[in-house]
Amino acid sequence: MNMYGASRDLNSYLDRRFQCSCGKEHYAPLKAVRIGEGALGELPVYVKKYGFRSVCLVADGITYRIAGRACMELLEGAGIKAVMHTLAHLGFDEAAVGELLIHMPMDCDLLIAVGTGAINDLTRFFSYRTGRPFFTVATAAPMDGFASGIAAIYTDNLKTTYHAAPPMVILGDTDILKEAPYSMIAAGLGDLLGKFTCLCDWKLAHLITGEHYCPSIAELVEGCTKNVLEHADQARERDAKVIGAIMEGLVLSGVAMSLYGNSRSASGCEHHMSHYWEMMFEQRGQRPAPHGVQVGVGAVLVLKLVEVLLRNRVDFRRARECAGIYDKKVWEQRIRKAYGPAAEGVIALEEKAHKNDTPGRLERIAVMEEKWPEIQSLLEELPDSEQVISILKSLGAPCYPDEIGIDRKLLENTFLYCKEIRDRYTILQMVWDLGILEQLALQVMEQVTEKRENVKIF
Repeated sequence: MNMYGASRDLNSYLDRRFQCSCGKEHYAPLKAVRIGEGALGELPVYVKKYGFRSVCLVADGITYRIAGRACMELLEGAGIKAVMHTLAHLGFDEAAVGELLIHMPMDCDLLIAVGTGAINDLTRFFSYRTGRPFFTVATAAPMDGFASGIAAIYTDNLKTTYHAAPPMVILGDTDILKEAPYSMIAAGLGDLLGKFTCLCDWKLAHLITGEHYCPSIAELVEGCTKNVLEHADQARERDAKVIGAIMEGLVLSGVAMSLYGNSRSASGCEHHMSHYWEMMFEQRGQRPAPHGVQVGVGAVLVLKLVEVLLRNRVDFRRARECAGIYDKKVWEQRIRKAYGPAAEGVIALEEKAHKNDTPGRLERIAVMEEKWPEIQSLLEELPDSEQVISILKSLGAPCYPDEIGIDRKLLENTFLYCKEIRDRYTILQMVWDLGILEQLALQVMEQVTEKRENVKIF
C-alpha cells in the first residue's frame, strides 16, 4: 500500500505495510488507537476482539483512582477475568519488575498499563520479557512515548534504555485526559511543539548531508503539530477536542517513529538539550523537570537561536578558517569538563561518527554556501519563538531555562556541547559547522536573561 493513498485517520497507518516513495517499506505494529469521549468504555470490546481471557492491570495509587477502578468494573461487567495490581514500589527499577513478576497471575495473557510514562515503560518492558502483549489506558498526555518500542528502567541506579514491546492498543478517553494537571498537559504540548525544530533538523540534514528523508513521515508529524498549534490556546480551558488532538499528535509521533524505524521524525536538538540536562541533573543527584517540559524550553531556545542566525550574515570564508583550526585534543578536554563521568561515552561516539573532523565539515560548508537560500527558507518556516512562549505561558508552563533549574554555565554548555550526545545532524551542528555557535549562543543567553528580568518564575 502507498502511504500517500492512506487517509488522515491515525488507525489507517497501523498494522499494515506501506511501500513508500522514499524507497523504504514502513510498518507500525500497533493495532488500534481510540482517542475521544467515552473511549474507556470500549476497553472490553478490544480485549474480546483480540481473544484475551485473563487480564492483569498495572497502576499506581493515583492512576487506580483516575481510571484503574473504572477499568476493573468495565472488564468484570463484561465477564472478563481481571486482576488489578497497584504498585507498592514506585522506583521503576529491578524491584518494581520483581513486584510485577510475583503478583502477575500464571494464566495472564494480557497486561494493561493504566497511566503514563513510567507505568507504561515498566509494563512494556515486562511485556517484552514475558512474551505477553499489553494495552495502554492513558490517564494524561505528557509525552510521545505511548507507541514506543523502548523502555527506560533504572538498573543499578542508572536510568537505562532497553528494547521493549509497543502496545497493541492505546485508549485515551478525553473525559479523563482533560482533567489531568496543567503541568502534564503542558509537558505533552511542549513535547509536541518540539516537533517543529526536530523536523527542520531532519530536512536540513537531508539537504546538507544527504541523509535519507521520508516526506510522507515528516508530513504526518508536521500536519498534526500544525493543527495543535492553531488551537493550543484552548488547552487552558481543558477543551476536550484540543486535549484529544494533543494526545493524538503525541501517539502519531510515536507511530511515525515506528513507521520509520528510528526517532528521526520526533527527536532533534531540542531533545538533545533535554537528554543533556537529565544527565547533568542525575550527576548532581537532583531531579530534572519532566521530559516534555524540558523539550518545550529547548524548542524555545532553538527557535531563538535560529532567529538570531537569520539576522546575521553568514561568512563562509571564516567558517572554513574555523574548520581548519579544529583541535580534537582541545575538544576532548572541553567534553570532559562538560560531561563529567559521561565524557568517555561521548568521545567514543565521536570516534565512530567523525562528525566534527575538518574534511567532512568543509564538505558541508561548501554545500551550505551553495544551498543557503534553501536553508534560509526552511529556517523561516519555523514558528516564532514568542508564539511558542505565549502558548506555554497560557498553561503556566516554564518557557525559560532558569525556570527549570538551568543556570547560565549549564546553559552555555548545553548550547556548545549537547549536540555531541547523538550522532545526528541538527541545527546546532550546522551553526557549529559555520563557526558561530558560541557567538550566537551568547546572544540568545543575553536575550533570555533580559526577557527574564521582570518575569515571575512559576
